[in-house]
Amino acid sequence: MLRYGNTRELCLGLEVVTPQGEIWNGLRGLRKDNTGYDLRNLMIGSEGTLGIITAATLKLFPQPAARLTAWAAVASMEQAVALLGLAQRHLGAGLTGFEVMGRFALGLVHKHMSQLRVPFIDQADVPYCVLLENSDSESEQHARERFESLLETAFEAGCVSDAVVAENLTQAQQLWHIRESIPLAQAEEGLNIKHDISIAVSRIPAFVEHTDALLAREIAGVRLVNFGHLGDGNLHYNVQAPADGDAKAFLRDEEARVNALVYGAVAEFGGSFSAEHGVGALKVETLQKYQSPVALSMMRAVKQALDPQNLLNPGRVLG
Repeated sequence: MLRYGNTRELCLGLEVVTPQGEIWNGLRGLRKDNTGYDLRNLMIGSEGTLGIITAATLKLFPQPAARLTAWAAVASMEQAVALLGLAQRHLGAGLTGFEVMGRFALGLVHKHMSQLRVPFIDQADVPYCVLLENSDSESEQHARERFESLLETAFEAGCVSDAVVAENLTQAQQLWHIRESIPLAQAEEGLNIKHDISIAVSRIPAFVEHTDALLAREIAGVRLVNFGHLGDGNLHYNVQAPADGDAKAFLRDEEARVNALVYGAVAEFGGSFSAEHGVGALKVETLQKYQSPVALSMMRAVKQALDPQNLLNPGRVLG
């Protein structure tokens, strides 16, 4: 996402079957085509409610010549954002990964997947860790020089208190495996309330501080599993049931309240309650509450125009 963009940016064309059974052939793959409305981008992300995508023309990129991965300890979310700024300036388009992980989230991996060696987990003064990746199209030596320069600058600036750099592909995969194991470890810990939100990167530290305090004040014993794609402002800001409580009862009694608190804070900070997982059926009411009436009216008009009989994926996205 950081280097190559999201699906809309990577897709040059589509073939779509309409609700009426007609076929729109938009596979030409032109980088410039201003002949009317952008039907391609309208279809992408519509969750099958406007048409069925049957083919796509996609951008391709060569494999990078070198890929370097580091795991860095940071003292706060503010320092994680500062490190992101340094990485963007030092690595430019070479920055292909930037993940933030809270201490409790990593602690769950350490607890339930003890075979994975989580860096710095024994250091109590490390509230967050960052996993960052640098990909270079020139050479490994060039990539390593830039990477080492970034880390040196980050240490001097106080953004990073400790760091490990993967020496080979196997070590890099092990670091990524730790990050990707957080949802599995969270499931092992028990039932939880998941949130897929996005906030402007510069506002994430203030959002986290505000919402952490809000939830701690309103719901006793709440545990926060905060991790995600900091590089593009997407957090999985999940809420774990209290350690000594009934998880099923917690979800039954508190899920609606937790969602209201989190989504209210997201709206207050100008973010989105659905960053990458979509609206589907579960978040239809949430969309109606937090999306503007004008936007909802436009969406319904598009749905009615393209699928007047509501044949495609009914009950999703729009109520």
